[in-house]
Amino acid sequence: MLRTCHNLPMTTLKSKLKEDLTTAMKARDELTSSTLRLTLTAITKEEVSGTTSRELSDDEVQKVIAKEAKKRREAAEAFAQGGRTEQAERERAEGELLDTYLPKQLTDDELDVIVAQAVQEAKGAGAEGPRAMGAVMKIVNPKVAGLADGGRVAAAVKRLLAG
Repeated sequence: MLRTCHNLPMTTLKSKLKEDLTTAMKARDELTSSTLRLTLTAITKEEVSGTTSRELSDDEVQKVIAKEAKKRREAAEAFAQGGRTEQAERERAEGELLDTYLPKQLTDDELDVIVAQAVQEAKGAGAEGPRAMGAVMKIVNPKVAGLADGGRVAAAVKRLLAG
């Protein structure tokens, strides 16, 4: 007897974004719909870049969303410094919206624990001085991928190596 398995298709992150865009458009939520539209455009652009077009994995989609969220944070800072508070607020709101699609970021304490372990591991392997930074980053990056911004990770490593 042949058994068939009816696996329901898993909802991908990209399809979740599309569903949320439709919901936002129906609700006439301009901020959400424009943010999601721009993000989906960035995902599509990434899919067709290169020699062949392909469907991005959820991890790759997360990277695109993280990049878009980072752009919003940087733009918000630039607008705030330029005295354009209204634009800064909008960019901040867009960044916060995109953050809801990303895994919860590590707290500073959680990041410090991971970095401290990596510092010990690197020192145990003989990495000292300036070379230790690269060795520690190699250990830390895979553990915190998508959970902490690269700048935060580098700052934590520098701080713990100096201390």
